[in-house]
Amino acid sequence: MTDNSIEEYVNYRIKRAHETLDEICLLLENKLWNTAINRMYYACFYAVGALLIKNGIKASSHSGLRRQFGQFYVKTGKFNKELAKHFAELFEKRQKGDYNDFVDFDKETAERLFQPTKDFLENIEKLLK
Repeated sequence: MTDNSIEEYVNYRIKRAHETLDEICLLLENKLWNTAINRMYYACFYAVGALLIKNGIKASSHSGLRRQFGQFYVKTGKFNKELAKHFAELFEKRQKGDYNDFVDFDKETAERLFQPTKDFLENIEKLLK
């Protein structure tokens, strides 16, 4: 990728993360808890993808992205460990909600996860600057 296309990709992924945050608000208003949590995970996923590609780090899967993020940002202290745990929790809940039967998250869980998702995105954006 050229420097211009990297910047375009980073901007696109951050834009997608923000669009996804907007979707989450609608999902919470409509009491679609599982889907809201799914979208929270993806908002974080898009942002982490932008961060990695900006810094020349490649990942070809969800687990690879999470592993690379942990290795280069969490273990090195560049990213808050508690917020990184939030990303891991969202991944686990998205997996359960998407692939397991009879998993229904509740309002309290979805609302509890929303602010840390916004904080996660904000922290990623600080690293991108």
